[in-house]
Amino acid sequence: MTADRTEPLLEVEDLKKDFPIRGGVFSRPVGRVHAVDGVSFKIHSGEVLGLVGESGCGKTTVGRMMLRLIEPTAGRVRFEGKDILALSDEEMHPLRQKMTAIFQDPYAALDTRMSVERIVAEPLRIHKLCRSRGEIRDRVADVLARVGFRPEDMNRYPHQFSGGQRQRIAIARTLVLHPRLIIADEPVSALDVSIQAQVLNLLRDLQKEYRLTYLFIAHDLRVVEYMSDRVAVMYLGKVMELAGVGCIYERPRHPYTEALLSSVPMPDPKFLKKKITLPGDVPSPINPPSGCVFHPRCLYRQGVCERVAPGFVEIEPDHWLSCHYPIN
Repeated sequence: MTADRTEPLLEVEDLKKDFPIRGGVFSRPVGRVHAVDGVSFKIHSGEVLGLVGESGCGKTTVGRMMLRLIEPTAGRVRFEGKDILALSDEEMHPLRQKMTAIFQDPYAALDTRMSVERIVAEPLRIHKLCRSRGEIRDRVADVLARVGFRPEDMNRYPHQFSGGQRQRIAIARTLVLHPRLIIADEPVSALDVSIQAQVLNLLRDLQKEYRLTYLFIAHDLRVVEYMSDRVAVMYLGKVMELAGVGCIYERPRHPYTEALLSSVPMPDPKFLKKKITLPGDVPSPINPPSGCVFHPRCLYRQGVCERVAPGFVEIEPDHWLSCHYPIN
């Protein structure tokens, strides 16, 4: 996977999302959930950026804001140099051909009343990319063959396929648009382990063949390592560390990254690491801690960590960190 380092395809700058909490008879706002709090990163053309973190850290919300499936509270998202948050729905329409998504549950993402052919052809009709039914059918047949289906499968329905096959249908529906950027949100977590490797290999092959750019969202660190060029580690709505996959996995500099990696099962006993058990639980995003959000659970915290939020700074070339006391 070789990325084009000239200009980033996508830039996310200080992205924030708060969700109101409503209560009482009149459902008035009584608080706010700080789901995403100041996330920034760039993705270059042809690159795979892994976004990893525990459930509830905000990574799916980031992906949905990038596609404007939900609107951010603040921040900027630039795609191909355009600030997409400033665009109208009409202006966003052509960009949705270039920015698409693969979701976690393939069965929920597919209309069970539609045949495979209609499911995959629907984006072509919405974006009016083909001039005839024959052209649509040919394009659908071509992309389905690329993900492993036979011509006779086009007339079947989602319930007639396994989970892995349904995810391949979802991938075909995304691929038929020839997108530049794909947000892959936990694309294999709902599949059996035996099927996960097949789908991951398919996604890698497609990425190389079509020079696709992925934001690959997952909680499984081994899956992220296999798929990614760079990795961003999230905790409680913030990015704690962002670096090349080798730097993250071989020499993590943030205490949270170190703790996450220590829990990854190692197939070779020679490389077993001592598991780091963090004290306490993840704080509530309704009332996040002052200073560094990780400080209540950090084994290296100092007094300043409780009072001052660390900046997100480049400590080495292309290695970004949000920590007052990086691990050496």
